[in-house]
Amino acid sequence: MEKLIDDQCDDTCHGTELHSDNLANARMEEPTAIDLAEMFKALGDPTRVKMIYALLDRELCVHDLCQVLDMAQSAISHQLRYLRNVRIVKRRKAGKTVYYSLDDDHVKEIFIQTLQHVQHYA
Repeated sequence: MEKLIDDQCDDTCHGTELHSDNLANARMEEPTAIDLAEMFKALGDPTRVKMIYALLDRELCVHDLCQVLDMAQSAISHQLRYLRNVRIVKRRKAGKTVYYSLDDDHVKEIFIQTLQHVQHYA
């Protein structure tokens, strides 16, 4: 039988030897935690992941994204609205055409690092 590792400290544990002020630095503020969780929630949908991947190195219009993902424009627009709301993508209007791109290099870096992590274990 496989022995399970207990995720609790032993009764004799008095914590690490860090001072309480150092432990306070390990605490994340609630608004930051919520924003970060929203970012990862956005990456929790395969359609949105495919959209971000398509936008990694290029700006695309909704029509282009429809072709790349083989989806209806209404579905693409819905997902783009979500990604805009969490500041993953931004839009630029040129006449009647709306172009989408990643909001900034941080988004690209997060996505690429996460992709590399997944591919490392594949």
